[in-house]
Amino acid sequence: MKKQRKNSNRKAKRAAQTSAQAGKTGPDRRGVLRLLRNVAIGTVLLGGTGYVFAQNVMNTMHEHDLDRVGNGRATIVQIHDPQCSMCLALQKETRKALDMLEGEEIDYVVANIRTEKGRSFATSYGVQHVTLLLFDKEGALQDILQGQRGSYQLKTAFEELVAL
Repeated sequence: MKKQRKNSNRKAKRAAQTSAQAGKTGPDRRGVLRLLRNVAIGTVLLGGTGYVFAQNVMNTMHEHDLDRVGNGRATIVQIHDPQCSMCLALQKETRKALDMLEGEEIDYVVANIRTEKGRSFATSYGVQHVTLLLFDKEGALQDILQGQRGSYQLKTAFEELVAL
């Protein structure tokens, strides 16, 4: 008999809960606030991710803009193949050397030989990948550095370029 009473009590409680839930016509205040909080957090996360992605794309476009040669600033152009490990190592060392130069006005441009514009730029100077072309402020070619170099050696070459 006790089991029957417990079962009937459970059934009565469930029936009362479902009838109470059926009586509600709209979302409660707590649910709406929770939804608004989640939407706000999602908006911030998506907006932040979009901003970072857009900045990354803009920086890449700026770095590959070969029209910056001869713009009144000394310019270093790396003839670069993104699939070449030596090119990636040279790019890393070049960026280290540029970071060591404080207050110097030097533009760093990448000529990707996988693009038509980058390939024609490299061909016009007769160079292959793993090469740095150093241009003065007027856009005249001052030096060609071929092959892998260390950041301190590059820093010295960049300081000489700025001194011109």
